[in-house]
Amino acid sequence: MRSATALVPALFGLVLGACSQSEEKPPEIIRPVLSVVVEPRTIETFGFAGSVEPQFSADLAFRLLGRVVARDVKVGDIVTKGTTIAALDPTALELAEQAAKAELSNAQAQFANAAASEERQRQLLAAANTSQAVFDAAQQARQAAAAGIERANAALAKSQEQLGYTRLFSDFDGVVTAVGAEVGQTVSPGQTVVTVARSDPREAVVDIPDQLTGDLAVGTPFQIILQSLPTIRSEARLREIAPQAEGSTRTRRIRLTLIDPPPAFRLGSTVTATRMAKIAPTIELPLSALLEKNGRQKVWIVDQQTSSVSARDIKIAAKGAANFTVAEGLDAGMRVVTAGVHSLTEGQKVKIPEGGAT
Repeated sequence: MRSATALVPALFGLVLGACSQSEEKPPEIIRPVLSVVVEPRTIETFGFAGSVEPQFSADLAFRLLGRVVARDVKVGDIVTKGTTIAALDPTALELAEQAAKAELSNAQAQFANAAASEERQRQLLAAANTSQAVFDAAQQARQAAAAGIERANAALAKSQEQLGYTRLFSDFDGVVTAVGAEVGQTVSPGQTVVTVARSDPREAVVDIPDQLTGDLAVGTPFQIILQSLPTIRSEARLREIAPQAEGSTRTRRIRLTLIDPPPAFRLGSTVTATRMAKIAPTIELPLSALLEKNGRQKVWIVDQQTSSVSARDIKIAAKGAANFTVAEGLDAGMRVVTAGVHSLTEGQKVKIPEGGAT
């Protein structure tokens, strides 16, 4: 009986020990989370596609109706000032020049005859062997012959000028960017045969939405990125902006002069024109940070002092495919959880892993 009585306190002690162990709380789980520090964005970068074009170019055309007998250049060829680019059939104009020369010779012969006649009549008038009226007629005939020479000279100069118009040449060094007529084709006066562009200066031509042109002015800086090789870039300045938007697209065409562009910026290259513009302070967060519950929109805020999270109500100004813009509820410097927001609880301890926050 004594032995059984002695065992009772021992068993009772074991039971109390087991109960105290079962009542101990399990260790609190500290969960690592991804987060971001709220930094209102005050500058936005805009990018617009465009192409490299010459700042100066000319559509070269003949001044005469004629048949093209030569075109010595094609697209991409380099031309120099004064070099013949194309030519018309000169046969008819050469014949016109010959006729003008013959008319000049005839006028010169008539003048020589009239001048000799006037001189004879002057001598006869001095000897009183002719009348003043006859001398005046001879003098008038000489003056008419002189005028005939002037007309013939003008006609010859005009025919020679017209013959010169059968040659087409550029007034500056450049590169051929387009051709509009082939050999054997009959062209009209003013019809474009070849387009020549100066290789420098070059510019980027870009269409931008009308609503983004409010703060643009001549000289506004842009950065131009070559789309085929994005590492190649050039600075540019706004040279010209269209006075009104295009009706269907509501865009305005701007021309940006490239500043010392690399050779890779060839005419016709596709580029992206970017510019940085100041905007009202805007807070943007990834959609993964948004917690929508019971019709309310919230985000989890990390308390830096306690390393715990708390839900904060916010108002959303706009929502996109990957981000949303906060209208109210957040201040600069707050740390917001950006992943796993549906598995957190109020006051839960969290850990910001190294490299997992920005």
